[in-house]
This record gives sequence, C-alpha cells and structure tokens, in this order.
Amino acid sequence: MFNLFKKKEALVHLSGKLPIALDMHSHILPGIDDGSPDIETSIELIRGLYNLGIRRSIATPHIIGDMYRNTPETINNALEKVKAACKNARINMQLSAAAEYMIDDHFLTLLKSKSPLLTLHKNILLTEISYSTPPVNLGAIASNILAEGYRPILAHPERYFFYHRNFDQYYRLKEMGFLLQVNLLSLTGYYGSGAKKAARFILEKELAPLVGTDLHHHYHLAAFTDPKNLSAIHRYLGDKTYNNLDVLARQV
Repeated sequence: MFNLFKKKEALVHLSGKLPIALDMHSHILPGIDDGSPDIETSIELIRGLYNLGIRRSIATPHIIGDMYRNTPETINNALEKVKAACKNARINMQLSAAAEYMIDDHFLTLLKSKSPLLTLHKNILLTEISYSTPPVNLGAIASNILAEGYRPILAHPERYFFYHRNFDQYYRLKEMGFLLQVNLLSLTGYYGSGAKKAARFILEKELAPLVGTDLHHHYHLAAFTDPKNLSAIHRYLGDKTYNNLDVLARQV
C-alpha cells in the first residue's frame, strides 16, 4: 500500500498537472485589480495555468467599493484584450469573466437596485468578506442574495482567521445558503497553518463543492508548480468532482 501511494506521488510529480480542468477563481485580467498588472503578465499567467492542465478559466476581478469599483464594462473590455492576446499567442484556453464581489455597502447598493451582477454561470455569484471581521448581519445578507435569485459562493472561507476558533461556523455558512470555495494553495500551507487546517477540514467534511487557484501573480504560479504542493493538492482533492457549475446552478 505504501509503495502504491509513493508511485502515485511520483506520477503527480511527473505530470505537473492540477486535478481540475476548470478554474473558477482567478485575477488574470490586466490592470483592473491587484492581480495581473499588464497584458504580458496575463499571458504568462494563463500559459502557466494551461501548462498545469487548466483548459477553462473564469477570471474574477475584485469589485470593492472603496478600492476596485469595476463594472461589467471594465471587466469585459479587459477580457476581450486578453482573448485577443491569447489567440495571438496560440494559447487554446477557454476564457470568460465574472467578478469577486466584496460584501460591502457598494455591493448591497448594487443588489438593492437590482443591477445585473456578473456571475460565474447562470445565477452563481462569487462573493468575499473582509479578512478583519465578518459582517454582523451575514445571514440576512445571504437571504437577500438568495431572494434576488442568486446562489452565493463565499470565496476562501478557510482564510478568514475568525472562523479558525470554531470550525462549526463553516456548517453555519452552508446553512445560510453559501456555497463554499477553497483556495487550492491553502491545502499546502501557503497561507499559513491555520488556513491549511481549515481548508483540509472543509474538504474532508465535504462542505465545499468548489475549488480555485485564486491566481494573482507569478509567486502563486511558482507555488503551483512545486511538486510537493501538487502532491498535497491531489491528495486532499482525491477522486471527488469539483466545480460542476451546471449542477450547482440547478440547486436553487
């Protein structure tokens, strides 16, 4: 049994691939958030994802009221530039774009005014909360999002340190109506031991149907190409299926 495990580890090292083909969380569009600063970097990051086995990438630039007030226009303009550059570079990546919405006053205004929100697929909406403290009324906000017909995803819940004191909070988030999405590098310890422990708990308890790279820059890309990190990611994802957006969109 030990030899079989070692053989599998070796094959992972040789393949150099991630165990997913769809990446539903990344910051690869140029110059509109804290991800890729320019088109050249975008192409390098996308080529890196392709080499890791990703064949479909959904870019999710931040929308944060006091920092990155992106709109469908700014995001789609950046997407078209990247698509054209990928075609010229002969990178056969299927590219689309949504957004990662910070749950802040700007987001609540958009939701209340029924402004069309950028979704990953049909009604599936990627959201995040502050790393310093959760909204006191997060359950009510989730109810409002659901009432508008969206299925909210909470990005990288394992990275919110205030949940590390009580992992039962991850069950509570699911009860509120959030789909949970784990960052793959959290499984390797990239974001610290607390995030690693939480990420592994969330996956072991089958609380997260979604995983993503949350790719921002070359440092992330380098971490993904580390054989030890790839082995850890394969080990904790196992043979389970993630990122089935069609199925999740039907579960309203």
